[in-house]
Amino acid sequence: MTISMYQASSPVVTRTLTNLRAILAKADAHAQAKKIDASVFLNGRLAPDMLPLAKQVQIVSDNAKGIVARLAGVEIPAYADTESSFEELIARLDKTLAFVASITPAQIDGSDDRKVELKLGPNTVAFTGLSYLTGFALPNLFFHAVTAYAILRHLGVDLGKRDYIGNPQ
Repeated sequence: MTISMYQASSPVVTRTLTNLRAILAKADAHAQAKKIDASVFLNGRLAPDMLPLAKQVQIVSDNAKGIVARLAGVEIPAYADTESSFEELIARLDKTLAFVASITPAQIDGSDDRKVELKLGPNTVAFTGLSYLTGFALPNLFFHAVTAYAILRHLGVDLGKRDYIGNPQ
């Protein structure tokens, strides 16, 4: 049995976004219960030269919509990076989930050999759809999602591996 490009992308992206959404909701509840200003979490980072939580979540959203849009050959929706609360970050993830859900299997399947070009700094990097998905896009999505998880865990939110991975299907 083979796996389709749709199966390897959209459900994985959806699960990552859904789990991150639940993590943010848990962090928001934690902040409220402990009477900690949410900005402590939203501006939290693991190291001085790393981006803060809010930016990590925005990047997860950007990566998610970029993955399915590039594979489907459609325009990537642009979102302003203005979120400054858990509620706004969760709303952004909801909007991203809706976009991902709007892309059909027929739009993505067969994109294995589709040319995908990315501007990375001053360079343009060319991929096939498959090499983009497996060698760049999903690892990048997971990096920023796990970094958001780690920031919140580091700041005391009661999270575990299951929060990141989600429920097995």
